[in-house]
Amino acid sequence: VLWRLAQGGRSSRRAVLLLGLCDAGKTLLFARLLTGKYRDTQTSITDSSAVYRVRNDKSANVTLIDLPGHESLRLQFLERFKAAARAIVFVVDSVAFQREVKDVAEFLYQVLVDSTVLKNAPALLIACNKQDVTMAKSAKLIQQQLEKELNTLRVTRSAAPTSLDGSAAAGPAQLGKKGKDFDFSQLPMRVEFVECSARGSKEEEGDADFEGLEKWLAKIA
Repeated sequence: VLWRLAQGGRSSRRAVLLLGLCDAGKTLLFARLLTGKYRDTQTSITDSSAVYRVRNDKSANVTLIDLPGHESLRLQFLERFKAAARAIVFVVDSVAFQREVKDVAEFLYQVLVDSTVLKNAPALLIACNKQDVTMAKSAKLIQQQLEKELNTLRVTRSAAPTSLDGSAAAGPAQLGKKGKDFDFSQLPMRVEFVECSARGSKEEEGDADFEGLEKWLAKIA
């Protein structure tokens, strides 16, 4: 009975949230997944959603929701849609990653310590986008750097017991396992990394390269 209830809760969650900082390429990935075509995009200020059907099994589908990445908007949109999330695709700009690593880790930390996300444990994919660019960092390096930054954030956050309004800090004091350096295997949800390119090596003329992302979506649909 408990297993059936757990499965029922999961089946009612049909959304796959696309999260990430501004200019990570979320909206182009969203468009490419749905239409296969390139289109010019601009910074989103609201959400966009559409049904995504798995390529080789049209009966399997999820609702893709592209959320704004702007700092002033992203948490309020996450709040709105997090309860419906079966899975989260966190899109990272692999080219700008070294410069943005602290901001990326900060946002990811806020997602990972959210009580609803922790309870529902949606599958999490870190999509290392823009791999068509020579300077792009590999998924392996991005994983190592994020684990290091999240570990630092965990230490500094657990040392701050109250929030700005004086209430207890939201979320758990500890991310991962106490007494151990943080790594993604310590989280309650399954975390995977994939390299992809929404633009493609020939920009708008070329095909996007996100086969790994499509396979992952087929798996969780």
